[in-house]
Amino acid sequence: MNKSEFLITKMDCPSEENIIRMKLNPIQEIKSLEFHIEKRMLTVFHNGNLSDITQSLDDLNFNSSLIKTDEVGEDAVIPSEENHSSLLWKVLIINLSFFVIEILTGFISHSMGLVADSLDMLADALVYSLSLFAVGGSMLKKKRVAKLSGYFQLILAIAGVIEIIRRFLGHVEFPDFRVMIVISFFALIANGICLYLLQKSKSQEAHMKASMIFTSNDVVINVGVIIAGILVFLFESKIPDLIIGTLVFIIVSRGAFTILKLSK
Repeated sequence: MNKSEFLITKMDCPSEENIIRMKLNPIQEIKSLEFHIEKRMLTVFHNGNLSDITQSLDDLNFNSSLIKTDEVGEDAVIPSEENHSSLLWKVLIINLSFFVIEILTGFISHSMGLVADSLDMLADALVYSLSLFAVGGSMLKKKRVAKLSGYFQLILAIAGVIEIIRRFLGHVEFPDFRVMIVISFFALIANGICLYLLQKSKSQEAHMKASMIFTSNDVVINVGVIIAGILVFLFESKIPDLIIGTLVFIIVSRGAFTILKLSK
């Protein structure tokens, strides 16, 4: 059996992890996957077929590169994934809950930053749903669901950008900076919990180091909305809220294109 280690520089949150899992799922030679999100490393235990594994990772455009491949015994310690589905259900529920909370408070507070962040939560929930759906399902069925999810996510992102343009050009209600800051703070905690749970699924010591992955898109977005709320208060302007909303919609669009590429 082989043990191959990959550096994947664009794997900075659990969404990318689950996309990689789905992409590599059809390769029967793969026995197990071990993710280290904080190090952006992926270890693949497999019986040959390294070329297909490498090509599949390259197709995702996550900037992956093979570090090394070693021969290991069949009794090599392979991370257990028995509890993976139950943990995915937990983070799915958290993401869906905050999607509802943020999109409602976003419209009530007239904050496009919160609305955009809610769609990012929905995007993560879609990826977790696809991973759960893959259990026992055919690859064709999974790809069809992925395609529908990708188009749905892309449509929401485009609609969001159009709304931002309308608000930028027209007169709209001033966003409530207090709601922006408070809700984003709790969303930041929720994302930390999700990262923690997913790290725990690797059967490693349960530390909160995953919540400190400062490059994680979700964490950056939450902090960005908080900063935008502060700037809205300081400058009495809607512009910071619209800027962070635009940036988040771009991130959501990028995720949609990644899922659509995966569904091909």
